[in-house]
Amino acid sequence: MYWDFPSVTAIDRLDRSPALDRSEVLLSPGEAYATLGELQAPTQIQLNTFDGRPVYRFQTGQGEHLVYADTGEEQLLVSDEMIQRVASAWTGQPVDTATVEAVQEVDQWTVGGALATLRPMWKYSWPNGEQVYISGDSGEVVQYTTAGSRLGAYLGPIPHWLYFTPLRKHPPEWSRLVIWASGIGTFAAILGVTIGIWMYSPSKRYWNGDVATSIPYRGQKRWHTVLGLIFGVATATWAFSGMLSMDPFPARTGGPAGSTGDLEGEILQALQGSMRMEAFSAKHPREALARLENLDVKELEFTTFEGEATYLARLASGGTRIVPVVGEPDFEFDRGRIMDIVTKAVGPGGLAGIGVIEQYDMYYLDRRRQRPLPVILARLNDTEHTRYYIDPKTAQVVGTYSSRNWVNRWAYHGLHSLDFPWLYNYRPAWDVVVITFMVGGTALCMTALILAWRVLGRKLGMILPATRRGTVLNEDLV
Repeated sequence: MYWDFPSVTAIDRLDRSPALDRSEVLLSPGEAYATLGELQAPTQIQLNTFDGRPVYRFQTGQGEHLVYADTGEEQLLVSDEMIQRVASAWTGQPVDTATVEAVQEVDQWTVGGALATLRPMWKYSWPNGEQVYISGDSGEVVQYTTAGSRLGAYLGPIPHWLYFTPLRKHPPEWSRLVIWASGIGTFAAILGVTIGIWMYSPSKRYWNGDVATSIPYRGQKRWHTVLGLIFGVATATWAFSGMLSMDPFPARTGGPAGSTGDLEGEILQALQGSMRMEAFSAKHPREALARLENLDVKELEFTTFEGEATYLARLASGGTRIVPVVGEPDFEFDRGRIMDIVTKAVGPGGLAGIGVIEQYDMYYLDRRRQRPLPVILARLNDTEHTRYYIDPKTAQVVGTYSSRNWVNRWAYHGLHSLDFPWLYNYRPAWDVVVITFMVGGTALCMTALILAWRVLGRKLGMILPATRRGTVLNEDLV
């Protein structure tokens, strides 16, 4: 609920990066890209820092290329000294106080996702508990943990996802175990609820001594039945929704022409248009940074709005500013213009409604309230009731929903996380409800374990004495 598995996000990278110094940005993106000798135009350009220097990041069909904005040199070689500088800059501690080791095999913090196959990798550990993992190929920080984040992971995500290294490093086996365990748990919970309802007597036909009762059990069995009748359904839906998170019934991917993904691409194309690097020649990145000289700009993203070249500046505070190549800086793009563009892209009669929402709704929400607000909501007049959420600060689609996502939205997220707006928007209402269910589910499981142990104890008690007697007889015979 409160602690994620340690990871390095784009926000983390910006937070720990130095602000761009415009005096060091000597080359334009065109001049920097020319040093690569690439024939294909880049699909994405960013200006940020690497190893303390301004660097252009060009995304092409051949991958990402880094070119320093001060010299035009392409970043290729990753030396030991560079890795040390990157590690030290990330934590702000001298590298000579850290323990360094090569990561040859996956460990607990590199066991999932792309990190499981990312080698070579170097791990720097400081006495205060900070650990930094750096890719030997790119020189980038790929994982970062602290003593606190590791403790939180051991108490939360690791047991919750069964992220134990000996198991998780074998993805197919781990996936099958989680699917089967949650499936069996779902069946067992449903069976228990069914038996509990079957045995429950509203007319109190059972007797506990001289007292009429609705439940024919005493002690732990009675507690187990009561807890099962109250929390059993939630236990079943939680186990079932957890199984759905593993995609046990893979659906066919792709869709017909004109599907949600195609239309989203059309809307993005209408909002942004085609990016041409030469369109930024009228305003050098130095000049764009000069327009924001009172702000700590961590990154400049080269984008377009309806075909007009624009710099999108990402700030140290997490905010953004837009700096058009032609025009003055602003906080966001014109909302009315965005709505007009989307309306034209969808076509006549294609919209069921469009407007600005200031609060999260059923299909666009975040309990940590990190997703952007306000956003423009465009509801399509199609059979799938498609919804697009567009951030006016970036003119980018930041959320989508259609009826084809119903299972993922409600059967998984709805049942597993209880992510409903009427709970998320009135915290700690969500916390109280979820903790109540978790405490009740834990108590239900504990009573089940106690009852199971008693049964096993009786079975073992019948077997062990007989074994002892047989041993004594054999000794006598000897």
